[in-house]
Amino acid sequence: MLTPERQRIILQRVKEKSVVKIQELVELTGTSESTIRRDLTQLEQGKFLKRVHGGAAKLQGKLQEPSMIEKSSKNLQQKQRIAKFASSLIEEGDSIYLDAGSTTFEMIPFLPNKDIVVVTNGIMHVNSLLEKGILTYMIGGYAKPKTKALIGRGALESLEQYYFDKCFLGVNGIHPEFGYTTPDQEEALIKQKAMKMARESFVLADRSKFSEVSFAKIGNINESMIITDDIEDETLNNFESKTSIKVVTS
Repeated sequence: MLTPERQRIILQRVKEKSVVKIQELVELTGTSESTIRRDLTQLEQGKFLKRVHGGAAKLQGKLQEPSMIEKSSKNLQQKQRIAKFASSLIEEGDSIYLDAGSTTFEMIPFLPNKDIVVVTNGIMHVNSLLEKGILTYMIGGYAKPKTKALIGRGALESLEQYYFDKCFLGVNGIHPEFGYTTPDQEEALIKQKAMKMARESFVLADRSKFSEVSFAKIGNINESMIITDDIEDETLNNFESKTSIKVVTS
C-alpha cells in the first residue's frame, strides 16, 4: 500500500473514532508498527491529527470549548496528580494567581491554608478557597457562564493592581511552535496579563492538551513552565528544548 493511501485510511479512521490505537491501524493497513508510527509523526507535523499514548487522536476545533462541568469530569486523576505537585511549589508568604480552570481548581485541597494570598478569576474556586481559610481576592469583570471565569475590561484593570510570586494557568492547547492557546480571545487576554504580572508562571495541563492549537494565543511556549502527567517520549522531546517541563507520574 502506498503512503498517501495508507495515511488517508488512518485519517478516516481517526475521524470516525476520535481516538485510535496503533495496533488497530497496523491491522487495518497490513503494515508494521514502525511504519504506522512514522505515518503518525508525519500527519501530526502536517497538523492533521495528534499523537497520544499508544495511538492517535482527532484535533479539536479551534473554537471548541468545553464547559467547566465537562472539563471537571475528564482525566480527573491526572489533574489531581498535576495539581498536587503544583501546590507543592507554593511557599510561605507567596501571593498566588489561580486561573479559572479545572486543573487549577484541583489545587485548592492541597494549598497551604496559612500565610498565602490567592487572587482568582474563577467563580467556582472562591467557596473552596474560603472553606480552606485562605485569604482570597476576586478580580472584577464579566462572568462568563460556560467556563465560570471573570473576563473583560474590568478583569484586566483589576489584574493591574496586583503582582504575583506565582501564577498557575489552565490552557486548551500547547504546541511547540504556536505556544499556549485557548478558544476565547478575552479569556486569553486575562491569562496573558496574569502571566506578565507574575515572577514565575506555570501551565497545568494533562496530556490531552499537547499538540492542540486553539483560536486565541496566550503566550509563547518559553513563557511558562509546564506541569503535566505521563506523556510520550517523542512529545516530551519536542518541548524540553523550548521550555521547562515537569512530568508528574505519581
